[in-house]
Amino acid sequence: MADADPKVPTAGAEAITMTPVEPEIEPRRKRRLLRPLLMFGVPALLLAIVAIFWLTSGRTVSTDNAYVQQDKVSVSADVAGRIVTVAVRENQRVKKGDLLFEIDPDPYRIALASADAAIAGAQVQYQTLQTSYAGTGADIEAARDTIQAAQEDYARQAELMRRGFTTRARLEQSQHALEQARATMASAQADAAEARSKLATGSAGENPQLAAARVQREKALLDLNRTKVYAPADGVVSQASRLQVGQMMMTGLPAVTIVTSDRSWIEANFKETDLNQMRVGQCAEVSFDAYKGLKLKAHVASIGAGTGSEFAVLPAQNANGNWVKVTQRVPVRLFIDEPSPRPLIAGLSSDVSVDLNAKCK
Repeated sequence: MADADPKVPTAGAEAITMTPVEPEIEPRRKRRLLRPLLMFGVPALLLAIVAIFWLTSGRTVSTDNAYVQQDKVSVSADVAGRIVTVAVRENQRVKKGDLLFEIDPDPYRIALASADAAIAGAQVQYQTLQTSYAGTGADIEAARDTIQAAQEDYARQAELMRRGFTTRARLEQSQHALEQARATMASAQADAAEARSKLATGSAGENPQLAAARVQREKALLDLNRTKVYAPADGVVSQASRLQVGQMMMTGLPAVTIVTSDRSWIEANFKETDLNQMRVGQCAEVSFDAYKGLKLKAHVASIGAGTGSEFAVLPAQNANGNWVKVTQRVPVRLFIDEPSPRPLIAGLSSDVSVDLNAKCK
């Protein structure tokens, strides 16, 4: 009988080798521990999520239809003329009173010189009127003397006529001389009244012609000073490309814009359905598309008095059969409560979230 091959296990050994007890016990134990965790843990997690959602639902309203706003001053020229000097460039920071540009002053210097000449002419005319008025006084005195002489001559001729020592023609001649002297007196008095009226002063105590000439000079001087246009406020110059040397500037035409960056706010357009619990003073948080991770604290400063469509150039006309209801947007202004580490540029897009349960102001 051949010896058994040592590499071939016997039946008993095979039975012992093919029954791995330890590897099967561990998975069973893990399944027993996982079963109660799934049975109780998952429902508990779902309940916690529902509770958190229920507690926080309706607490905040948010919108991404919001933009940074800043005061913008549109600067225009008060006088017309050709630009001879441009003192600023695009995005330059300026202080109040800095020169922006200058219009050709020569026409306004000529107008000022013309006004000075008009004042001198008015003064000469006024002195002439004073002299004329003084002359009318002498004419009146001469007319009085003439009347007195004519009256005496008429009285003498009338007495001679009564006595028969003169002719009626001589009497009538004396009477005509008296009437002519009286007419001359009346004319001298009228000339004096006219000269006196021309010398009359207005409410300011000055001759009207002379006062008008002085006002004309003040206007010419004001126009000359306005040929230089200065910054009305601190800020950053924008749209300076409109300013070109040699360009003709018209009165009232916007020439350049100054963005006053010392005060910024957020103009957020909320849906009308979000305004039920929104109040002035509620806390808000603002983030910006341009600056990832930057969040600033803010508060609701005011709620618009009308929807955006109410102030549109062409408001919608809904009085027709094809009317479709559209949720309206109401502008809400928010003031930023903390300084920003990054520059806030007018027009930047932002996201706003308002906490309806927290009041900041």
